[in-house]
Amino acid sequence: MIPGKVQNIIQKEGVWENVKKQFRKNKLAVYSWRFILFMLIIALLADFLANEKPLVCKYKGSTYFPVFRSYLVDLELVKWNEGFQSSEWKKLDYDWAVFPPIPYLPKNIDDKNIHSVSPFGEQNVPSKHWKHWMGTDELGHDVLAAMIHGTRIALFVGLVSMSIASFIGILLGSLAGYFGDDKLKMTRIRLVFNIVFIFFALFYGFGSRSYILGDALAKSFFSFIAQLIFSLIIIFFLIVIGNLISRPFEKIPILSKKINIPIDMMISRFIEIMISIPTLFLIISIVAIAKPSLFLVMIIIGLTSWTGIARFIRAELLKVKHLEYIEAAHALGFSERRTIFRHAIPNALSPVLISIAFGIASAILIESTLSFLGIGVPAETLTWGALLAEARQSPTAWWMAICPGLAIFLTVTVYNLVGEGLTDALDPRLRK
Repeated sequence: MIPGKVQNIIQKEGVWENVKKQFRKNKLAVYSWRFILFMLIIALLADFLANEKPLVCKYKGSTYFPVFRSYLVDLELVKWNEGFQSSEWKKLDYDWAVFPPIPYLPKNIDDKNIHSVSPFGEQNVPSKHWKHWMGTDELGHDVLAAMIHGTRIALFVGLVSMSIASFIGILLGSLAGYFGDDKLKMTRIRLVFNIVFIFFALFYGFGSRSYILGDALAKSFFSFIAQLIFSLIIIFFLIVIGNLISRPFEKIPILSKKINIPIDMMISRFIEIMISIPTLFLIISIVAIAKPSLFLVMIIIGLTSWTGIARFIRAELLKVKHLEYIEAAHALGFSERRTIFRHAIPNALSPVLISIAFGIASAILIESTLSFLGIGVPAETLTWGALLAEARQSPTAWWMAICPGLAIFLTVTVYNLVGEGLTDALDPRLRK
């Protein structure tokens, strides 16, 4: 029986259906999951819920969709029409216009409602549509607009940082759990060439291009991703070249002898070293000396939060690699790469989902802490943590503390509740 058929039988037995059934029994986890989906919708539609630009307008006889066009302008695909470049959007003489429910961006300053205007106090606005429903801060920023766009930042930080952590943790944990200390073998010459070329790959991929990567990160996220992909391509090709060069030397008997690579011991010791480092202080130290950037914060959180995921999937693969379908894959002559990525890892990801759920909550809390301390995140970016920091300067502005504080509390709590729900649902003792 081939592994594919074994997996189909497992699916027919309803393992994941049982997990869903057990998860639905936990009402708190279900409502928490729905709350996360609600926050995700707010994050995706943030520009359409709170924006200084009209959703659609007619100006000088032509119809425009400024919010949609702003995405194309950010991607440098188009430019703003003449008359929209340096004007205040709400002061333009439209034929007609439809503004978002909250006609403000977090960066907009309402000079007629400065010094922390209360949401229930008297506000100097032209109409009810322009009312600050959660008040303003000391400089006149709309708090509700900052809360809505802060939702996007919080979820973006959590998802991106844990995506990085998941990639590293799953890769290293899988290698450690599947190969152990005696299953990964490599010829002497290939080991030497891999060590040498990995050093050169890291140097030419990251070391010599550090200034290019730094400039790209300062310019935009998309530029940084493009340069990062180019660096990864350089690293990949240099490692491939090293393996190709080593092949002719493997014909020499003394160099072709295979030796064990204690990959499990090496990765386990590396995990212990990472765990022993106080993560928050490490992040604070790095972002304190680097140029403030939200993307840098996400990358650092991701690079320091993978250890739990690696330990989970390592433990699962130590068990999974001895099951029947893995032995069947070996008997059929499947390559180790196919066995790992097609059959072993997909069946060992269940506990990783729990770690990711708790990790997202932790990443959001770390970003809020850094924003509160004014470290790492640009000063002009109004996040939940930055709003809390502003609340210290205005003790009477209770809404400045309650709104972001409650948002952080609820977000971290619901992710933890979803993680607990997954823990119970994946408990084998509850399966029938």
